[in-house]
Amino acid sequence: MRAFVIRRIMTSIPSVLGVVTLVFFMIHLAPGDPVEIMLGENAAPADRAALTKQLKLDRPIFEQYLSFLRGVATLDLGESIHTKKSVAGSIAERYGATLKLALASMLFAVTLAIPLGALAAVKKDTRYDRGAMMASLVGVSMPSFWLGPMLILAFAVELKWLPVAGADDWSSIILPAVTLGSAMSAILARLTRSTMIETLGEEYIITARAKGLSGFAVIFKHALGNALLPVVTIAGLQLGALLGGAIITETIFAWPGLGRLTIQAINARDYPLTQGCVLTIALSYVAVNLLTDILYALIDPRVRLK
Repeated sequence: MRAFVIRRIMTSIPSVLGVVTLVFFMIHLAPGDPVEIMLGENAAPADRAALTKQLKLDRPIFEQYLSFLRGVATLDLGESIHTKKSVAGSIAERYGATLKLALASMLFAVTLAIPLGALAAVKKDTRYDRGAMMASLVGVSMPSFWLGPMLILAFAVELKWLPVAGADDWSSIILPAVTLGSAMSAILARLTRSTMIETLGEEYIITARAKGLSGFAVIFKHALGNALLPVVTIAGLQLGALLGGAIITETIFAWPGLGRLTIQAINARDYPLTQGCVLTIALSYVAVNLLTDILYALIDPRVRLK
């Protein structure tokens, strides 16, 4: 297992380097002068020169790139132009809220999707199956920028059960988590159904039934565990997507996370903070993929031999 983990970490290094390089050149080679965008066309030449020097844009592009690599390696992403605070510190303050929201969304999605998908597979071609798949189709078809406001109108404005926005107490996370996790639950439910149907047709399941095992034991002890292996992979990849996709949801619900910080940095033309936020989201996706590989190897030892 240790050799497998080391091998996966080593193969992730080129991905990390590629992400860092892509973020750097995507920001630096975008059309327009970042100094002019941040200060405006009528800024004084002295202010423009000072900001250019502060951002190190007066240096050759390759030298800027090497400086950026050193900064990433030492967690020194520079200083926010507007708040004058460390970019790494600002991101660290918000990252926990985004991770909390992503995990809550994952918990909601998995709790809803696995029983729904398993029931649809066991009751294949019945009204339960059709109802579950129809519900999953509706869930995957509703974009978060529409679902979020609808949930606010229903449960916060009309029923007054939950807060509209913010993160004042534990109930504040319910609506954002449901909004962010609905599409994921639909995807996982359909995947669970298809893998369960395939697993229920395997010979060892037929043998277990022939030995007289109860339906509960066959489904939950033998079939579901093996059927969930592909689901674990997709769920891990979706968790990485949730970290990046939280931008819209955090904006709708004023959730104090990294996604909202990214939007604030873009609106404020805060060049270093925007770059740091985008880099953090991208690297989080790589890290989640690595952890998913390791978790899959723990569940299925055959993976370690590949």
